[in-house]
Amino acid sequence: MKITGWWKNRSSAGKVELYTRWSFHFFALIEIFSIGLAALGTVAGDTSPAIALSLFLLVCAHSVLVGFLSSRAIDWIVGLRERPARLAVATAALTGAAVLGVLAVRATGRDGDPSVAPTLVVGMTCFTSGTLVLCLREVRHMRYVAPVAAAGTGVGALALGLPAGESAGLAVGVLLTSLFLCAACGFSGWLLNTVYELDRAREVQAQLAVAEERLRFGRDLHDVMGRNLAVIALKSELAVQLARRERPEAVEQMIEVQRIARESQKEVRDVVRGYREADLSVELEGARGVLRAAGMDCRVEFEAEGDLPAEVQSALGWVVREATTNVLRHGDARSCVIRLTAEERTGALTLVVENDGAPKAPAGPPGSGLAGLRERLAALDGTLEAGPVGGGRFRLLAEIPGPAGRMRQEARA
Repeated sequence: MKITGWWKNRSSAGKVELYTRWSFHFFALIEIFSIGLAALGTVAGDTSPAIALSLFLLVCAHSVLVGFLSSRAIDWIVGLRERPARLAVATAALTGAAVLGVLAVRATGRDGDPSVAPTLVVGMTCFTSGTLVLCLREVRHMRYVAPVAAAGTGVGALALGLPAGESAGLAVGVLLTSLFLCAACGFSGWLLNTVYELDRAREVQAQLAVAEERLRFGRDLHDVMGRNLAVIALKSELAVQLARRERPEAVEQMIEVQRIARESQKEVRDVVRGYREADLSVELEGARGVLRAAGMDCRVEFEAEGDLPAEVQSALGWVVREATTNVLRHGDARSCVIRLTAEERTGALTLVVENDGAPKAPAGPPGSGLAGLRERLAALDGTLEAGPVGGGRFRLLAEIPGPAGRMRQEARA
């Protein structure tokens, strides 16, 4: 359960980051078991145990260093740290020194198996090249990593006295493997960066939507209250002046102020009520648009005929709004069905919102959203049920019986 929640409770960007990070940690194990064990296996040949063990430890240290650099590079991509430039330079320099050491062992003929040195050189160089690409942002800079690594390996082999054919073969091997790793790592870094940019853009969009709603609410309140408050201030000042002169008109002015204040109170309630009420058709279309924009397959089935009463539309609209929010916030849904039906004989309304990707266990304590929906539906003698239904699906079921159905039938008549 804890492992499932540990994965399910992450955002999409967090899941991609976790997958990418552990993929590069797995590369370190691949380097140790594929390249390091190859060096250790030369003990059975003509290589001394000390040299074989040294080569194995060299590969292990290199894999740890490359894994550490990849972790720091991923932190930089997601915005947690600065670019690990110094660590990247140090890793490249240490890899170059390690490659030259292996080539020196090969040049002296103490490596025993002639295939071990090329395996170590090509393996360490390509893993370093792929990790260095993670530290770069521009593709025009990434494309130079593999050719430079190949050229450096070939020149180093020639400088240590290896034959030209063997040096060229090492350079070609490094070039091909580094190109493959650089392309894979570069794509992984680009994908992770893109996912986080989309996640940040979605968050900014939500913040802008909230800010726009606040501005709209403030503008409407200003339009409603601005003039009335100005009139109240003027009439109150006039009433004060008349009262100081002991004029009876002061009472009339205060009565007018009282009337305007009551009208203002009513207008404010109307504005707030307009924001608190939810239109069912608008909420259904909004849910379809939001869920599809989030990459889900959303199907809306609206079978109720005729005009529903305003209080029924408001209650069901709030159910759709809250259910849509829960689908986006909880689990990892890929499909969602919103179905509103009316029973032909009794006219009872049934709203079902069902989605997949529901977590097996709730991420935290239950919120107040469902409790508020039950209160709204209870005013219409309605009920609300919510919970998992098997197969990783979650269903929210709202029912409004009786009077709503009869009113719907009257509207049809």
